[in-house]
Amino acid sequence: MSDIRVTIVMGVYNQHNREELEEAVCSVLAQTLQAWELIICDDGSDREAAKHLKAYENRDERIRILRHTENLGLAAALNTCIAQAAGKYIARMDADDISRPDRLERQVDFLEKNLQYAFVGTNADLIDQNGVWGTRIMPEQPDRKDFLPFSPFIHPSVMVRREVYLTSRGYFVSRETRRCEDYELFMRLYAQGYRGYNIQERLFCYREDKAAYARRKIRYRLDEAKVRQRSFKNLGMRGPAVWFYAARPIAAGLLPSPLLMYIKKKQVEKGAAAIEGTKTETERKTE
Repeated sequence: MSDIRVTIVMGVYNQHNREELEEAVCSVLAQTLQAWELIICDDGSDREAAKHLKAYENRDERIRILRHTENLGLAAALNTCIAQAAGKYIARMDADDISRPDRLERQVDFLEKNLQYAFVGTNADLIDQNGVWGTRIMPEQPDRKDFLPFSPFIHPSVMVRREVYLTSRGYFVSRETRRCEDYELFMRLYAQGYRGYNIQERLFCYREDKAAYARRKIRYRLDEAKVRQRSFKNLGMRGPAVWFYAARPIAAGLLPSPLLMYIKKKQVEKGAAAIEGTKTETERKTE
């Protein structure tokens, strides 16, 4: 399998929704770029879920299943996959998301032509059990300040040069980063002088429960605040605004759920408006 160009890495724990898992894997099988391998780390799933995952090795020889005997968390699972990766580029994906058919081809083409960027993400449609319910538009060329409100990259949409993962030592495995391992990684890469880019196309379908963010436990919010404070400092950012954004996860946890839902709705509407604004008159007439 020396012709592998992209390794897709996926950490999975107790994914019992077989329909969502099937959609995710099939979206990889349907890629226009076929020189890939899919490495899935079963992060200590129960017997039933592990059995469903293992069956995919018989579906295609490019699919490999690794296994942790206990649940170590997403960061550890991804590091296990990356250590076994053969591709020049490493693409992320989750077990309940969907990649558009030309996602890998478009990202590889971008990184081949733009050597100044270490990684590349995309915009995304937001999906749930009822289909597409919104869009997420990310900044095209994120700068340090774009990390203040939230991560300017959709983690499972990102493709990274393999050597960047290796030289940066991959994901940090710790209690503090257990729910924000991607945010910490991207800020660490920027502090090391790397830069990322977001292709302004919806090449990914990101599964997001509209109310999930409101249910986030306070201990995870506290951990994220610590990660933010330390990472902002490493990025050389100071001042009252930085302290405000470092404490933002805690403040959000104190807001009533209806208000959080309203804020989320406005963010989604802003993304939809951004897409509408880029359409030509001909595109509007043909809808």
